[in-house]
Amino acid sequence: MGFRWAGIVLGGLIAFLGGLWVVVPNLLGLPWVPAPRKRIRSALKLANVQPGERVYDLGAGDGRALIVAARDFGAQAVGVEVEPVHCVTAWLGAVIGGVASRVTVRWGDLYKADFRDADVVLLYLTPPHAERLKPLLERQLSPGTRVASLSVDLEGWQPAAVDTDDLIFLYYMPPARGSLQTFLAQQHALTTGNRDAPRPSSRTVTDVREDRAGPR
Repeated sequence: MGFRWAGIVLGGLIAFLGGLWVVVPNLLGLPWVPAPRKRIRSALKLANVQPGERVYDLGAGDGRALIVAARDFGAQAVGVEVEPVHCVTAWLGAVIGGVASRVTVRWGDLYKADFRDADVVLLYLTPPHAERLKPLLERQLSPGTRVASLSVDLEGWQPAAVDTDDLIFLYYMPPARGSLQTFLAQQHALTTGNRDAPRPSSRTVTDVREDRAGPR
């Protein structure tokens, strides 16, 4: 009888934690869609992360980006995550991965977070959430800070570099005014050696923006 009740309690606890894992992010309109580690490495490489730099992942999920940043790049990684079970999972992952001393997990709302000491900010958000975050990035981040956005190009900002294979957009603060279209036009002009060359078609921009795995 005791084992039966223990099983019921354990099953209920697992269901409750599983519900938190899924329900809390969805209630906030930001469903958990983990980025493949290959894309995370590509983003950190594009941002030229150096050992000892402070990398923030805003919306850290299960902490995989924090572990990659700390283990593979020697960074001090800080994750901000609203879902408590994700926070615990991220911390445990850092402990198991042997990088707990270089990983900090903060439970909280990313729109209320203080990330002024960031050298690099990593984003993997839906377009509406990324748009909402832009004023905070502009207000808090120091000149030269890099922002690497997976899947979403930030409207009104011209990227400094684009990884078209993994769909990553890199920005330097303060952001240059422009768009993905102006970036592609500049790259086209540099490639052809003709500053008066026609801009890429809107179809080219759409093709670059097409996301294979990003949150919606």
